[in-house]
Amino acid sequence: MSVALTKGGNVSLGKHAPGLTAVRVGLGWQVGATGGAGYDLDASALLCDASGRVLSDRHFVFFNNLTSPDGSVRHSGSDPAGGSGGDDEQILIDLTTVPAEVAKIVFPVSLYEAEQRGQSFGQVHSAHIRVVDETNGTEIARYDLRGAAATETAMVFGELYRHGADWKFRAIGQGYASGLAGVAQDFGVDVLRPTPPAATAPPVHPPSPAPTAAPSTGTTDWDGSGRGPAATPPQSPGSSTMTCFFDPQHGPGSTTVMWSPQWGVPRQIQTCGGCAQRVQTTPPPYYTAPQAGYPQPVPQGYPQQGYPQPVQQGYPQEPHQQQGGRRFGTGALIGAGAAGLVGGALLNEAFDDDEPEVIVNNYYED
Repeated sequence: MSVALTKGGNVSLGKHAPGLTAVRVGLGWQVGATGGAGYDLDASALLCDASGRVLSDRHFVFFNNLTSPDGSVRHSGSDPAGGSGGDDEQILIDLTTVPAEVAKIVFPVSLYEAEQRGQSFGQVHSAHIRVVDETNGTEIARYDLRGAAATETAMVFGELYRHGADWKFRAIGQGYASGLAGVAQDFGVDVLRPTPPAATAPPVHPPSPAPTAAPSTGTTDWDGSGRGPAATPPQSPGSSTMTCFFDPQHGPGSTTVMWSPQWGVPRQIQTCGGCAQRVQTTPPPYYTAPQAGYPQPVPQGYPQQGYPQPVQQGYPQEPHQQQGGRRFGTGALIGAGAAGLVGGALLNEAFDDDEPEVIVNNYYED
C-alpha cells in the first residue's frame, strides 16, 4: 500500500519494499486554463554528496544529459515508458550501482523560459511525485503538491537519501522564484548558472589641454573681473626681485634668515649668502656691517665670552649702539669730535709727558 506524504514527511523504502534494488520516480503536473499554450515543465535529478552539492555537472541529469556518468540514474525524456499514474516524466534509479559518494538524489522541476513567457507555478493547480518499485510496479510513496507555489518558476519536489544501508524518500516542496538558476546556486551546478556580463574596461579619456594664459592688457585684476590693475607677471624659477637687506650692492637676497633688530621684534629678511652666514653665526643682537662714512656702534658693557668685539679704526665709536643702530648726521659727528678733543686735552694735563701714548675714542694723541 502506498504511503501518502505531506510536506517534510519521509518514508523508509526498505521497510515497505524489502530487497528493493531499483525504483522509478514519476513526476506529473496539470496546468490550469490560465496557463495558455507553450507551458513546458522539465524534471531533472541531481546526484549530490554529503555536503549537498552536486558531484559534477555531468551528475546533473536532465533533458540534455539523460544519463549519469556511472549509468545509475537515467532520464526517460518527455515521453515516459508506460505513462501510467499520470506521470509526465520518469527517472529510473538503480540503487545498487549509485556511487558511494552520492548521499542523496534531488528531483527538481522547472518551467522552461518562464521569465520570457511570464509563467509560474501559480498556474499549475496540481502536481505530484511518486516512488515505484521498478521490479513489480508497486507504488511505495506519493507526495501531492496542491497550490504550494504562486510566483515560483522552479521547485524541488522530493529527494531520495541514504540512511545507513537503507534508502529513504522525503517530500520537500521547496520553490525557487529564480527558476533553475536558483537551484544551481543551491546545489553548485555551474552549467545552470547565468553567464555574468563581460567586464568592460572603463573609457580612457584624453588628458585635458593645459589652459592657455591670456595676454595681459593691463586692465585685468586677480579675479579676472576687469576692475583692477594687471596681475604681476610670474617670476622665472631661481630669480629674486629682492636685494640683500644689509647692502643692495651685495647682490640678490637669495637666502631667508631670522634677524633680531635692536628695536622691534625678530623677523625674516632676505640677504646674500655672506650676510646670511654672518647673521647665523653671530649671537644676537646682530650688528650692521661697517659702511664707510658712518660711525659704527660699539656694544656697552662686558664683552660676551667667546665672541671678541670688533673695533673699527678711523672713526669714533658710540657707546650703547648695536646692530640696527642709528646713523649720526654731520652735526653729531662734529660734536662728538669736539668732545673727544676736549677730553684728550684734559687727560694730557693729568699725565706726565713720559707716559705712553693713549687711545681716546680711537684717536691717537701725541
